[in-house]
Amino acid sequence: MRKKELALIVIDRLKKEYPLSDCTLDYDDAWKLLISVRLAAQCTDERVNQIVPSLYEKYPTISSIADADVADIEAIVRPCGLGKSKARDIVACMKMLRDVFDNKVPDTMEELLSLPGVGRKSANLILGDVYGKPAIVTDTHAIRLSNRIGLVDNIKEPTKVEMALRKIIPPEEGNELCHRLVDHGRAVCTARTTPHCEICCLADICKKNY
Repeated sequence: MRKKELALIVIDRLKKEYPLSDCTLDYDDAWKLLISVRLAAQCTDERVNQIVPSLYEKYPTISSIADADVADIEAIVRPCGLGKSKARDIVACMKMLRDVFDNKVPDTMEELLSLPGVGRKSANLILGDVYGKPAIVTDTHAIRLSNRIGLVDNIKEPTKVEMALRKIIPPEEGNELCHRLVDHGRAVCTARTTPHCEICCLADICKKNY
C-alpha cells in the first residue's frame, strides 16, 4: 500500500474513533496558547492546565508578563519543570509580542519562529489551532505513531517527520490528524506499556503488525 493511500485510511478511521479531538491545553487567547505550549515541554498538558490560572490571575495581559520579573514568573511555573528557562522565554516572548507585533500573535511560520522559545512544533500548533492554516504538529505521539503505523520509515527528528507527513497528508487534514494521533497514542498505541493492538482500529493496516 502506498503511503498516501495509507494516510487517507488512517485519517478516515481516526476521525471515526476520535471525532472530537482537540488541543488538550486550555486557552482562550492565542498568546496564552503560546505560553502553555512552552510550559508543556517535558511536562504534561494536565499539569500545565493546573498551573496557568495562577499565572494569569497575577499577570492577566501580555504587557504585564512582559514587564514581570523573570524570577516571579519562574516561581509560578516551576512545577512544570525547567522553570528558569521557561520563565525567561515567556517574558522575552511577551515583550516581543508587545513591542514588535502590537500585542498580536503572528500568523506566519517565519514570524512565529522569531519569537523566543517558539520552535516549529509550537508554531504549527498556533497556525493550525488558532488560524486554521495547514499544520503538522510533530510531538512525541505523532512521531512514535507515524513510525509504528508506517506513515514514515524510521524517522525520529521532528522536522523531518513533519516534512515527510506533509508529502502524504492533505493540507486540510494535518492539524486534526495530529490531535487524533495524540488521543490514540494515549488510549491505545501507548509508549510506556505494550500497545493495545487488540482494540486498535488500525491494527490490520499497521506496519507494526506486518
